[in-house]
Amino acid sequence: MPALDAHLPSPIEAIASTHAARGAPRIAAFFALLTLLAVLLDAFIGQGLRRLNSGDFGEWNRIVRGEVNADLIINGSSRAQTHYDPRLISAATGLSAHNIGLNGSQTDMQLARLKTYLKHNRKPKWVIQNLDVFSLQVSHREVYDPGQYIPYLDEPVLYAALSAVNADTWKARWLPLYGYAAFDLRFGWLQALRYWLGIADGSAPQAFDGFRPHRVEWTGEFEAFRARHPDGTAVAIEPEGIAQLSELLRLCGSMGIGVVLVYSPEYNEVQPLTINRAEVFARFAALADRHRVRLIDFSMSPIGARKELFYNSQHLNADGAAAFTRELTARLDLTKSAASVGGVR
Repeated sequence: MPALDAHLPSPIEAIASTHAARGAPRIAAFFALLTLLAVLLDAFIGQGLRRLNSGDFGEWNRIVRGEVNADLIINGSSRAQTHYDPRLISAATGLSAHNIGLNGSQTDMQLARLKTYLKHNRKPKWVIQNLDVFSLQVSHREVYDPGQYIPYLDEPVLYAALSAVNADTWKARWLPLYGYAAFDLRFGWLQALRYWLGIADGSAPQAFDGFRPHRVEWTGEFEAFRARHPDGTAVAIEPEGIAQLSELLRLCGSMGIGVVLVYSPEYNEVQPLTINRAEVFARFAALADRHRVRLIDFSMSPIGARKELFYNSQHLNADGAAAFTRELTARLDLTKSAASVGGVR
């Protein structure tokens, strides 16, 4: 027969049990405090970034605050951002112009950028969509500089586009500080700290209505690429990329926005290295014809032969951008309606 006190806790066990009972609320309170601090710090960073007026965040802020409202918008990747000077376009056309080119972006993110712009700003009369040999591709697995999007994940279009590329995007939106820890590899959050401390960011690139001229000399990247691919290489033509560019053209058409597709100059020695270049351009022409938009191809522009106007094979420097923008405005005809601008030249 068991002793009568067999199930009674010892004094030591009783003390441990009492401490555990008292400690559980303290542990819960500690983690609640950490969560609160994380939420507050996340808001502190996000609000700081959304108040910036320079750099990538400054451009995003002008877009989502609806401060642009230009008659003509330039859209595309880094080639759009560095090739088109809105000041020269405005002077030549009499239309207000702004460049929303997005560095390192594929067509899916360019479309998301344009949709976000259209949500917050007055509908433009015209969109110049810059093309490159990668315009029929979409983002895979990751986007360039994902940290720039973190403060704007409450924008449905951006959130959907990013989620299609990275399934963990929901964590960046809903878990405090996760986005800055996991995606902000360039430590963009430090710009928020500078803002709140009143420290100017001297590293922000100079921009004019979204246009970023590059005053740099030839980098030598082309020679390295040609050495690696002496026989050239084929660029991917993806159904998803075709669909995204087609959706962009359809969206603008449905809103009565005129579109001009422009293939801006590239250093001409790189052209033979894209072995399926003719197929890529045939797809561009087919899309332009289907959506009744104009396609202007500057592949044969004299600019392409002038190495001193480029800093690599794909990007014009500041002098090249000025020369190209002037050549572009000489060929633009923005007097026609959006429904009658079809044709390739």
